[in-house]
Amino acid sequence: MFNHRFDQNANNIVVFHWFLLSLSGGFINAGGFLATGRFVTHVTGFATLFGTDLASDQIRAAFGILSVPVFFLLGAFIAGLLIDRPIHRKKKPHFDWVMGLCGLCLFLAAGGNLFSVENFGESFGLEHNYALLVLLCLASGLQNAAITSSSGKSVRTTHLTGLTTDLGLGLARIFSFDLNEKPLQAEVRANYLRIGSIVSFILGSALGAAVFLKLGYFGFFLPAAISFYAAWHGRKAKVSAHTL
Repeated sequence: MFNHRFDQNANNIVVFHWFLLSLSGGFINAGGFLATGRFVTHVTGFATLFGTDLASDQIRAAFGILSVPVFFLLGAFIAGLLIDRPIHRKKKPHFDWVMGLCGLCLFLAAGGNLFSVENFGESFGLEHNYALLVLLCLASGLQNAAITSSSGKSVRTTHLTGLTTDLGLGLARIFSFDLNEKPLQAEVRANYLRIGSIVSFILGSALGAAVFLKLGYFGFFLPAAISFYAAWHGRKAKVSAHTL
């Protein structure tokens, strides 16, 4: 899960883990949207909301919504300190700490009623959902950065824009190689993994919508469990021979 690159011939277990985390990313995004009316892994969306609120003279709301994706950035920053920094220093990266913290954020999110006076999905006001948004953005930043680092900056598990761009470029590259060229095989393999990640995210969103509509905040226990599972695998991947 934490020591293969996207363009390498990873074994089926590693591929399954990548798809599982993509599914979890879609699950979290669906839960965040149903609970708060916002896509928690979509930093672009927060920037857009800031602009529209600012144009509507809702200054307080604008800067409130702009502060939320800072926690996605904070999650990525923490992951960088615990993973990238040790790798550059030829020390052991702490994948387990990062994914464990991600799981803890999601576990706390499952107690969403503690942060909101409203029931699940009954209020989309920022003041009622701010703590939940912070936890979900922080968890998403941690997970995305952990997998990005461990895959040589090739895998994204919390959003699809980059993957879809890479897939489009990858499909175009296929027509640029001769059938007997080795790069063609690598590109076909990479496109297969990109498609699998996109499909997994979509399936996670559909599954998440069904689960959250029935269980409310408790639905976050499932991605929390996946994160703790990833943390357990991260503990086994603590090696100092990683290279970016």
